[in-house]
Amino acid sequence: MRKKALITGITGQDGSYLAELLLEKGYEVHGLVRRASTFNRGRIEHLLADPTLKHFAIGLHYGDLSDSNSLLRVIMAVNPDEVYNLAAQSHVGISFDTPEYTGDVTGMGTTRLLEALRTSKLPAKFYQASSSELFGKAEEIPQTERTPFYPRSPYGCAKAYAFYLTRNYRESYGMYAVNGILFNHESPRRGENFVTRKITISLARILAGLQDRLYIGNMEAKRDWGYAKEYVDGMWRMLQQPEPQDYVLATGKAASVRDFLELCLKYTGISYERSGTGEKEIYVNTKNGKTIVAVDPYYYRPAEVDFLLGDASKAKKELGWEPKTSLDELAKLMVEADCKALGVKI
Repeated sequence: MRKKALITGITGQDGSYLAELLLEKGYEVHGLVRRASTFNRGRIEHLLADPTLKHFAIGLHYGDLSDSNSLLRVIMAVNPDEVYNLAAQSHVGISFDTPEYTGDVTGMGTTRLLEALRTSKLPAKFYQASSSELFGKAEEIPQTERTPFYPRSPYGCAKAYAFYLTRNYRESYGMYAVNGILFNHESPRRGENFVTRKITISLARILAGLQDRLYIGNMEAKRDWGYAKEYVDGMWRMLQQPEPQDYVLATGKAASVRDFLELCLKYTGISYERSGTGEKEIYVNTKNGKTIVAVDPYYYRPAEVDFLLGDASKAKKELGWEPKTSLDELAKLMVEADCKALGVKI
């Protein structure tokens, strides 16, 4: 009998890649989707329309992390072997503008899902999508599973609550519940308001004549960036272990927002010159003299996270997981995808 998995956030970047992976492994995949006036299923449309997939291989169910009854109803209807909680208000910058909503969905939403699972009495394994934002103002470099948390945003605080609650349900009720502390992971499916995708799609739009300039915030922030498609494999591996444990997934290499921007500029073929510093810094296209990138303090955050770097040694040793795609390759992949989508040749 094929295994059944329930994915919250299935329409997002990670959810769509995870759905693909699980279908390839022979799972029956179910996704939780919110009722909205417009569909947001572009990332999984190819799965829903694939004639090679049996009609019951993937199913979508209306529900919401803010609605306990809907979660219990879906869990009882699906009867999953594995539950992957990937849904959240996941944008760090936006969490400063919507702290209450972020706390309710990202933090309390995990409570509702764990409690629905416990109430159902189903022996399903549970994966909680944790984040490197837990470390925030990191107290050590690199960060491991034992590094103390110091979140610097409402998003990070909500994820910290969800992390500890997942561990508490594991220890209190004997549930197979794990946290995957994933460092930044990107792809052509990343949301357009996340900095890496904002860079790649803006440069593509500039080349297509649809946009004049890219405005960006803190270009000195350093992150550990990997490829999302590889990270969902790590999620799956965590739920295949004999005992539930928490794991960090990371590349072990850090780069600044500026580094990523300049890699992308290289792959678009745009020649540029930098001038100015701080809020006055700009990038100018040397072929036409136009400013194509500028700093805008609007995108600064009330509390910045300056440097995150992960150590995934435990995941490599116990899960056999390690990243394969370099940041250079990732930048090229994302730039080419956005340019292709807009019909831009590079």
